[in-house]
Amino acid sequence: MRKTPVLIRSAARVALGLMLIFAGLSHLFFARHEFMAQVPPWIPVDPGLVILISGVVEIILGFCMIFFIRQKKNIGWIIAAFFIAIFPGNISQYVNGIDAFGLNTDGLRLARLFLQPVFVFWALWSTEVIFAGTDTKW
Repeated sequence: MRKTPVLIRSAARVALGLMLIFAGLSHLFFARHEFMAQVPPWIPVDPGLVILISGVVEIILGFCMIFFIRQKKNIGWIIAAFFIAIFPGNISQYVNGIDAFGLNTDGLRLARLFLQPVFVFWALWSTEVIFAGTDTKW
């Protein structure tokens, strides 16, 4: 198997952490309406509360991803589980034909569904949950 430089894996971990922090902040401050479009109608909680909680969780996960390096494998599992847990929101957006984040066609909403496994992989790979021991030292 081809070896991955440690620097690339670490950069991917930090980039994912920053992405989570940005997404969490956008939940709270400037994209609340867009995120509410992804809350499935069958969730028995106020969509605003769901967005608030998920935003705070994303910020915490992002900081953990960047700063708690010794726990990176556990954090990788938690973030992967988080991405799986929010996937019904993406499915709901597709099934119900809801426009948000520029996903204004069924084709774009369908394509977005295939991005979620990439995020799960990214969380697991960048924290060495999968393909561990395949790194070089530069």
